[in-house]
Amino acid sequence: MKALFLLPLLLIMLAPLSQAKPLVVASKQFTESHVLAEITAGLLEEDGIGAERKLGLGGSMVVLNALQAGDVDLYPEYTGTLAQSVLSRPLASRAELLEALAGRGLEIIVEFGFNNSYALAMTSERAASLGLNKISGLRRYPGLQLVFSLEFLNRSDGWKPLSRHYRLEHTARGMEHALSYQALDRGQADVIDAFTTDGELQHYTLTLLEDDLGFFPRYDAVLLARTGLAQEPRNSMARLQQRLDETVMQNLNALARDGGQSPRQVARQFLRDQDLLSRQREVAPHWLLPVLSNTLTHIKLTLIALLMACAVAVPLGLTLANHPRQSSGAIYAAGLLQTIPSLALLALMIPLLGLGQAPAIAALFLYSLLPILRNTLTGLGTVDPLLKQVADGMGLNHRQRLLRVELPLALPAILAGIKTAAIISIGTATLAAFVGAGGLGEPIITGLTLNDHALILQGAIPAAMLAIVTEFLFEWLERTILPAHLRQGTS
Repeated sequence: MKALFLLPLLLIMLAPLSQAKPLVVASKQFTESHVLAEITAGLLEEDGIGAERKLGLGGSMVVLNALQAGDVDLYPEYTGTLAQSVLSRPLASRAELLEALAGRGLEIIVEFGFNNSYALAMTSERAASLGLNKISGLRRYPGLQLVFSLEFLNRSDGWKPLSRHYRLEHTARGMEHALSYQALDRGQADVIDAFTTDGELQHYTLTLLEDDLGFFPRYDAVLLARTGLAQEPRNSMARLQQRLDETVMQNLNALARDGGQSPRQVARQFLRDQDLLSRQREVAPHWLLPVLSNTLTHIKLTLIALLMACAVAVPLGLTLANHPRQSSGAIYAAGLLQTIPSLALLALMIPLLGLGQAPAIAALFLYSLLPILRNTLTGLGTVDPLLKQVADGMGLNHRQRLLRVELPLALPAILAGIKTAAIISIGTATLAAFVGAGGLGEPIITGLTLNDHALILQGAIPAAMLAIVTEFLFEWLERTILPAHLRQGTS
């Protein structure tokens, strides 16, 4: 009888254990990767398999390393890119590629059915006026402005080997791929790199220069996963095999770029058209809900990093205040951390902490150390020596003098350092979206990728408002805890 009463309790306790962990579906930063990831996640959810999205992550190596580390379960990739990343030979055979992937614990589980190769693009008007229709023809015009994405500039199947292959002597400069089409349209560029399924090819009147010397390999779109993926999601994903061709993918990209639809809406409509998704109408959440969610995540990232930095930098400053050589070394070390570019620091954190909020918080923590530590040491160093002598004459020991005299007098400078660190962190935290940490950088980066200005503003305006609110909050804090004469000294 007792077992009957204990059974419901046992079932409740075991319920969380029975729920399968959702599969993490990732994407890179460009439109097509977003759409393919949403198609993948949507089909998994339709089949009752949980899917967690980590969209708009960094470049190929970032997502590939995250997949190998177990932070991601599957993501859309291209065979040419995989051959370059894994084998450093974009023209490797398919058998070589599959064998190399298996050696890394990875496998291709779906081939979507289309080839999205690189190409060089010009406006049709400009190409016609110069009589250009082949890449080799660029040799006749060494003065043309070439603008390429940063990834294409540095890939082993990108600009440098391409220029050697075609004996081109042009100078190329880098630009975010999403902006290069606008630069081409405005006459700020003559030639850009493009993908053959880009949606912008329908929006702008462009000519793709023929790869007449056969430089670019095939970039067949595939779904990459770790070996050992369960059979249920494999069966689900198998229904995407060979479902797309170049024309269909280009249309989907165009809808996501200029059709007023999000990648998720485009993906779900594609799944419905393919009879892979129920035709129940999906109610889109109000735009305010993701804004609030992203804002709360942004505050969380900034606040945790700021509190950690205060817990380290302020005690360290108090400890080193009377040791000039050690304090100079600490400030120098914190300053060196500040010189590391934000994206580089985030990328360095991924092998240590994986994807998500942990690497973002760690990077923000490191960036917050310098202003807090420097202001703490500066505030303590500017305390009038006469006041220290008076405190010694009153019989206070070193610790008592530090806590009762020097720290209160240094508090305005310390608060100013914390405020500076907070405002810097609010701005820097927008880059956390590159490692899947969310926050207000997510709509900014997605909006830039999709050429959606409204989406960019959904991240930019709240971030600016957070910085303003932070400024007012610290002013209120100073008025509350600082005596009037110290506030006047600060101002």
